[in-house]
Amino acid sequence: MRNRRLTEIWVGVFVALGFAALFGLAIQVSNVPVFERADGYEVELRFENIGGLRTRAPITVGGVRVGRVTDIALDANTYEAVVKARISEQYQLPEDTSAAIYTSGLLGEQYIALDPGGMDFYLQEGDEITLTQSALVLERLIGQFLHQMGDRDD
Repeated sequence: MRNRRLTEIWVGVFVALGFAALFGLAIQVSNVPVFERADGYEVELRFENIGGLRTRAPITVGGVRVGRVTDIALDANTYEAVVKARISEQYQLPEDTSAAIYTSGLLGEQYIALDPGGMDFYLQEGDEITLTQSALVLERLIGQFLHQMGDRDD
């Protein structure tokens, strides 16, 4: 009887550890920054169109993740999308850094790619990256292509 009870306890512990491992894996895959440190500096970017960009989207330089999008809002005066991003403090980017929104893969998530400039002054907390390129909207490209094809047939 005691041996059976001990076996049941070990099976319960094993099942609980399995569920904890699955939960940790789900958190890691879903890009929820539970275990990430929030150090670094926040910068602001303005875009005409952000497409499907979401908060917590990665920010990369040369394919290396250097930060994440922390907030997205609409400027009521200029009707531009205002994106706030936190860059890790270990990456010092020049003030003339440019930004573009890209899509990873054909149907993948969107991210911001930064292209560092050559200035000797670096971005600080609260600075704004002014050289931005909006997201490429596939529907708009297809519409332009179809419109051009329709003009050719006449």
